[in-house]
Amino acid sequence: MASLLQSSSLLSNSSSSLAVFLPNTHHRNTTWSLQVLKPFRPEAQAITPFQFQKSESNHLKRTLIRRTTLYESPVLDPPPAEPDLIASLKLKLLNAVSGLNRGLAANEEDLKKADDAAKELEAVGGFVDLSTNNLDNLQGRWKLIYSSAFSSRTLGGSRPGPPVGRLLPITLGQVFQRIDILSRDFDNIVEIQLGAPWPLPPVDVTATLAHKFELIGSSKVKIVFEKTTVKTTGNLSQLPPLELPRIPDALRPPSNTGSGEFEVTYLDSDIRITRGDRGELRVFVIS
Repeated sequence: MASLLQSSSLLSNSSSSLAVFLPNTHHRNTTWSLQVLKPFRPEAQAITPFQFQKSESNHLKRTLIRRTTLYESPVLDPPPAEPDLIASLKLKLLNAVSGLNRGLAANEEDLKKADDAAKELEAVGGFVDLSTNNLDNLQGRWKLIYSSAFSSRTLGGSRPGPPVGRLLPITLGQVFQRIDILSRDFDNIVEIQLGAPWPLPPVDVTATLAHKFELIGSSKVKIVFEKTTVKTTGNLSQLPPLELPRIPDALRPPSNTGSGEFEVTYLDSDIRITRGDRGELRVFVIS
């Protein structure tokens, strides 16, 4: 045992692991390979050349394990975040944005509270790489539960859009994003109630803003506007959908380019956080 350790070249030594060069004695010409010796854990099976067992005096002693072939140690990624921690941070974020009417009722304190909760979850969740299998998690119909841009009291958020409130009789309903990763369709679906003069009832409509999307980075998405379709619902649902004419590019204001970008900063099977190119924070849950 002692001679073996003396003939080995020690590279690193810590409380968690020991790296040494060990001879491959089964070859005709002696060769050397790097081995990582790990602390012994009773619940794990013995697979390394050495196990570390703790004596009653809390000192570590090494026990040689004979094997016919040497163990090749894999490079391990950092351990994932604890599921309980992720769940608690998700609940904290949902509590922070609840009661804010998707952000329309948010004040400065509410905006900061929601942003801080989102940053905590983003930090624990780690970097989102959509170029791998994570892209599959984008698929589906997502319900918007919070947008910091709605605090501007307009449907366009940080972009041009009709105001909500007393100036126009518009009530914002549910907002969804429908994403198809195969066709690259990216539709923003907005339910709106339009007020009508008495005694006429209000008119419920669903506006679908159709886009195409593409990945422009490992976590960044670009969407390009194609068309807007309006469909009445409720008592007028029998009416056919109406496609609104697109504003010519020459008449389009500089602030409305017809495209936008956002970064996916957190993503799992039931919640998604994005940050837009104008700094807006959005939180979605799978619908």
